[in-house]
Amino acid sequence: MFVLTKESSKKDPHYLLLLDNIRQTKRELDAAYANFEHAVEPDLIDSSIYELNALQLRYKFLLGCVKQFEEV
Repeated sequence: MFVLTKESSKKDPHYLLLLDNIRQTKRELDAAYANFEHAVEPDLIDSSIYELNALQLRYKFLLGCVKQFEEV
């Protein structure tokens, strides 16, 4: 999924944890999109939108962390 720029980052447990968090967040995003597509009630639609926004922000944050980690 990611190209590693330094050999040492492959073994760093913090880096590997970040990658796991990104994979889990991606799975949660996929599930949230599926829930949104099937939501009918207005309250469920609103709830799905909030969940999607939160997960998108988390995903963006994690990607930024990986980018910073790879630059070091």
